[in-house]
Amino acid sequence: MSFAPDILERLARARADLRMGVPILVLDQAQAFMVLASETISDQRLAAAQALSNDLVLVLTARRAETLKARAYDADLARIRMSRDATTDWVRCVSDPADDLNTPFKGPFQSQRGGDASLHLMALNLVKSAQLLPSVVMLPVDDPANFALANGLTVIPKVLAEPYLLASSPMNPVVNARLPMRAAQAGRLHIFRPDDGGEEHYVIEIGRPDRSKPVLARLHSACFTGDVLGSLKCDCGPQLNAALAQMGSEGEGILLYLNQEGRGIGLANKMRAYSLQDQGFDTVEANHRLGFEDDERDFRIGANILKKLGFSSVRLLTNNPRKIKMMECTGISVPERVPLRVGENAHNSDYLATKASKSGHLL
Repeated sequence: MSFAPDILERLARARADLRMGVPILVLDQAQAFMVLASETISDQRLAAAQALSNDLVLVLTARRAETLKARAYDADLARIRMSRDATTDWVRCVSDPADDLNTPFKGPFQSQRGGDASLHLMALNLVKSAQLLPSVVMLPVDDPANFALANGLTVIPKVLAEPYLLASSPMNPVVNARLPMRAAQAGRLHIFRPDDGGEEHYVIEIGRPDRSKPVLARLHSACFTGDVLGSLKCDCGPQLNAALAQMGSEGEGILLYLNQEGRGIGLANKMRAYSLQDQGFDTVEANHRLGFEDDERDFRIGANILKKLGFSSVRLLTNNPRKIKMMECTGISVPERVPLRVGENAHNSDYLATKASKSGHLL
């Protein structure tokens, strides 16, 4: 029996390290790199990295590189060579689009090309999953085993980590209890926890739905601003309340409350996107400028939880065809889509129009 962390536990530790500004090591059989998250890198650690190597690169997603007019030779990402006098302010200025309109010309940039960039892509996926800006500083490391031991760094081997970074973590039930609500007194709240140390997800069960029949269901992504604060910038709060009310009216239903704030980019990045929207960009354009895709959510989580609860078929309350496709791809039948058109107002009409025109929502 070993007390050493397995790869899932090491990945969780790596995410925590990156959020705190602590570097990690990623490696395969041919090469090893130290990785520092651009959002949390300190002056001291950047200076130490520059003293260690002349080959520092700033790694950005292709989406962010497109905004900066930097060449993304590796399709999914760009590796920008860093000068010896690069500062943390420069790193953050290039990584964060907050001041793009004030200083639109941040280059010229010299992009690295050639060689295997799979470790760079893995590092970007790690900072994304840590809900940080999708940007890292990387530099090659010789003798990684001794370097990691001397500096107490978490080591992530590609061969072990890659299957878990691409997969959806198994979900395990933790506890459930009766919860009377305004929408329905016959309510029950289930808590599910993933194996990878990520966010817990919640299930609100109304009544006692028959597992052998299609259940009225909704996959609702957490929205602190809309669900809790009553934000008028989106339709999330009204959709949550309307879905629960309809389930209460029918006497049964399942609402999955998935902690994937801001289409999966996290609340901090969502607020960055809101700030960009105040500058005139729509929600999709804001995500791209930040370096994210239109939608970073993983709806396989919802399908896995439904299966754990014994459901194989749903009447899905949604306006998003992507949710239907993902349910069906993961073995959950969707014989009926139930529209959920509520919550439009003067503050979110453009947002809803963008969802329809660019994300295919049926509004």
